[in-house]
Amino acid sequence: MPLGFVVAAVFLVFANPSWKSLAWGLVLVVPGIWLRAYAAGYVKKNAELTRTGPYAYTRNPLYLGSMGIAFGIAIAAGRVWLGVLLAVMFLAIYVPTILSEETFLRGAFPEFDEYARRVPRLLPRLTAARWDESNAGAGRFSAERYRHHREYNALMGAAAIYAALILRMLFHLRG
Repeated sequence: MPLGFVVAAVFLVFANPSWKSLAWGLVLVVPGIWLRAYAAGYVKKNAELTRTGPYAYTRNPLYLGSMGIAFGIAIAAGRVWLGVLLAVMFLAIYVPTILSEETFLRGAFPEFDEYARRVPRLLPRLTAARWDESNAGAGRFSAERYRHHREYNALMGAAAIYAALILRMLFHLRG
């Protein structure tokens, strides 16, 4: 989390937003926020292997949503090199994190290997993976889980960054 604040500060210092870049950024930010919210309402971290909802399309919908938000904000900032910096940062942080989580899940849930064979790690399938009928009713969206995971923070954070970018654009003195 502290690294996120540092990155946000760098974005704001070097940002050159315009109304057009802000609008184009929303093309990724809005679906990213939605995906994180949707996924948070399904996952029961460390209690069960979630394979329904967005987890039937990608094993990491929370990270995919985070990337959408972050790359959308990079577009909104109006600097291509910020997007490249972000991609490098995501590779450095998320690749080891995802691999570590997969090691844990493989040890905790015997069905993980089958799940991993059928559902891609990050880029989603076009259709949901299907599971046996005995699990058909499991894994419905829960607003309580969404609130428990405090996923509304992603929306508030993105809104705050957008507000800061708008203020930067409106009050930045150009030479």
